[in-house]
Amino acid sequence: MATYIQIGSTVTVGSGGASSIDFTSISSAYTDLVLKMCVAKTTGDNVVLSLNGSSSNFSYRLLEGDGSSAASYNNTTGRLGFASSNTTTFSSGDLYIPNYASSTNKSYSVDFVSENNATTAYADLTAGLWSNTAAITQVTISAQSGLFVQYSTATLYGISKS
Repeated sequence: MATYIQIGSTVTVGSGGASSIDFTSISSAYTDLVLKMCVAKTTGDNVVLSLNGSSSNFSYRLLEGDGSSAASYNNTTGRLGFASSNTTTFSSGDLYIPNYASSTNKSYSVDFVSENNATTAYADLTAGLWSNTAAITQVTISAQSGLFVQYSTATLYGISKS
């Protein structure tokens, strides 16, 4: 059975907003990492990932539905999902990184939903790869543009398999 252990405190964005949320000095004591986020942004666009301070060597395949159509995308960024510009309705997502401390390239998956009380709301599923063999010690999510608004939160968990 897997056990989720919260790493550090939940990060909550203050009244001035923030361009990123950062978790540093991540111990290699766990098997996998899970980042749970609930964010709203000042501009409608993507939430992106960087690992160990790097936004390079990413690739992903994303499946997206918006309530009336579906599409798939692939790219070389760390895109996690689309967050609308409705600053009072929050989008939520889970980032899962298995074997984050191993000496192999790091795969990850994301389930991200943009809620905006309108007919168009995005649901994204992503399978990604960070082509880097370093153990992950830092996870950062950033607003592609604009800011995360007050009360946006993120919590990092380590998973121990027993």
